[in-house]
Amino acid sequence: MKIRSIKAYQVDLPLHEGSYNWSGGKSVSVFDSTIVAVETDDGITGYGEVCPLGPFYLPAYAEGVRTGIAELAPHLIGKDPTQLHPLNQFMDVALKGHPYVKSGIDIACWDILGKISNTSVCTLLGGRYGDDFMLYRAISQQSPDEMKEKVAAYRAEGYRKFQLKVGGDPNTDIERIHAVSELMETGDVLIADANTGWLMHQATRVVRGVRDIDVYIEQPCLTYQECLTIRERTDHPFVLDETIDSIHVLLRGHADRAMDVVNIKISKFGGLTKAKLARDLCVELGIAMTIEDSWGGDITTAAIAHLAHSTPTEFLFTATDFNSYVTVSTAEGAPQRVNGRMAASTQPGLGITPNIDRLNEAVIHIK
Repeated sequence: MKIRSIKAYQVDLPLHEGSYNWSGGKSVSVFDSTIVAVETDDGITGYGEVCPLGPFYLPAYAEGVRTGIAELAPHLIGKDPTQLHPLNQFMDVALKGHPYVKSGIDIACWDILGKISNTSVCTLLGGRYGDDFMLYRAISQQSPDEMKEKVAAYRAEGYRKFQLKVGGDPNTDIERIHAVSELMETGDVLIADANTGWLMHQATRVVRGVRDIDVYIEQPCLTYQECLTIRERTDHPFVLDETIDSIHVLLRGHADRAMDVVNIKISKFGGLTKAKLARDLCVELGIAMTIEDSWGGDITTAAIAHLAHSTPTEFLFTATDFNSYVTVSTAEGAPQRVNGRMAASTQPGLGITPNIDRLNEAVIHIK
């Protein structure tokens, strides 16, 4: 089996809530997503998706995905899409860095492997743990009262884990955390995610200001070393996200006891192949994980579900369901949340069928 062509489609994903706001005044109302189709000479097509959280979150942006695919794809024509590790090694030689560019291609190749083996990607990634898994809900940054109202509404929908977008004015952030904590019941989990938004003196004030609250502190500052300093100043459980982008950082974080939980974003590692490697390493090291991505729709949510559902339950802190945040469905068969939980498809591959009529013309077609 050989890759015959690679296509990329651009899709806009508007948000149900109108906008998504986080630290530093960053806000997005429509996400620019890229759906990748890898076609083989046997007539089988696999699909992947990459959706950066705007150009100001990580070193990734939507036009960069498509420009990178146009550069990389010609080198992949004629390669075997089922040889995932050799293919990833070849992509790293053909295009230095830019893991997010490779992610959609890698996910599509896992979809192909599942289809030709008549096996779900979840099984290929290690096997299914339990019937489903728990999701978290990200709460866009607003006033304390508005965020409290949002949490109450999502609790009514079945969510029990809530990630508050903080990282703004320390006094307001302390109010946000206190306000939402009043709603928490036994079994609920509260996470204060600064998305690198605090300076160290601000983060120190916040962790002291919420000392009496049962809350996880997530990525308070920009750099690993700054976060480690805050970690040493608090006994709150600690999550690292934006700085977790390689196996090297995972090993360093474990050695430094820098975190209790890490966020594994699929596109930040370059696709499912390397995200699985990071996931398996965390299991061996005893580190709990949130399995997710930067953003996306149905296909990204399917990829997250397969990686999350194949993660041992005790190590899966939580995962996310991005397709419930957006107003556009791009694929049939994508997993859907039920009472704050989700399950990966048992169908071959990712278990999704793209809605081709919603994809318009391919913006890239390499053959």
